Amino acid sequence: MTHGTHNAVHDPRNENVLIYINGGLFPRAEAKISVFDSGYLVGDGVWEGFRLHKGVLVFLKEHYDRLYQGAKTIGMDLNITRQEITEAIWETLEANKMKDGVHVRLMFTRGIKKTPSQDPRLTISGPNLVIIAEYKKADPKSRDRGVTLFTSTIRRGSPDYLDPRLNCHSKIHEVQALVQAIEAGADEALMLDVNGFVSTCNATNFFMVKDGEVWTSTGQYCMNGITRGKVIEICEKSGFTCRQKNFSLFDVYGADEAFVTGSFGGLTPVTTIDGRTISGSVPGAMTQKLQQLYEKEIEHAVQKKKV
Repeated sequence: MTHGTHNAVHDPRNENVLIYINGGLFPRAEAKISVFDSGYLVGDGVWEGFRLHKGVLVFLKEHYDRLYQGAKTIGMDLNITRQEITEAIWETLEANKMKDGVHVRLMFTRGIKKTPSQDPRLTISGPNLVIIAEYKKADPKSRDRGVTLFTSTIRRGSPDYLDPRLNCHSKIHEVQALVQAIEAGADEALMLDVNGFVSTCNATNFFMVKDGEVWTSTGQYCMNGITRGKVIEICEKSGFTCRQKNFSLFDVYGADEAFVTGSFGGLTPVTTIDGRTISGSVPGAMTQKLQQLYEKEIEHAVQKKKV
């Protein structure tokens, strides 16, 4: 059975959701896009994933900041304002009568190509926008059980050839890392940077706890995670020491606790890494405190939006 940070509780309502494609809404089984789409052909696009919680799209500004920065980085004009995107999202949510417990996947590709090619000048349409909203609640079993990690030989890229902060459709290196981890009997992959320091996981950001301090990577070679940033902020506001620093597997194997972060699963404890037990209790004391504080941060964001 599949186990990991993206495990969701089964919800039969998802079988009949409507998918937004370029201004239209289509039943799940009929939601299609051209085989000449840039995303399909060469992974040319950017995306975001965020939560609808109690009628509020949580941390939307931060997600938009990352989205537009990513589009600018790859030289793609989204040709749409933040307000227009928000209206399209709400059109999708309202059509599906969604108000809570929803995960939204927002995807832009450069558009339709005249012929299969990397060349952006052969794009013959504007950007394609797809919005997939599903009823998705993180399976509590993942939090209760925790996840196991395996250190992949696939490294996180250097900023000069594929900046890990770019939330793009080109994810094959992360898939390779995850395949290695699965074949090794683990749930997900831990990835090192080009210098051999711990960077991130294949789909989440990595944190460890040692002697009451929270450690995470410098951010130079890891995903620009929204939840990662919120955990760092929470530590600063709560008086916990959070160090963004270089550290190696030597440090990780001696950690008191470890956890990973993501917009879907929040904070998920890590039990073992490369077969070594990290924490006998799940979650560890610090992880549990930060889980609670993160949930409060979400509730605060909801209340602030509703005021």
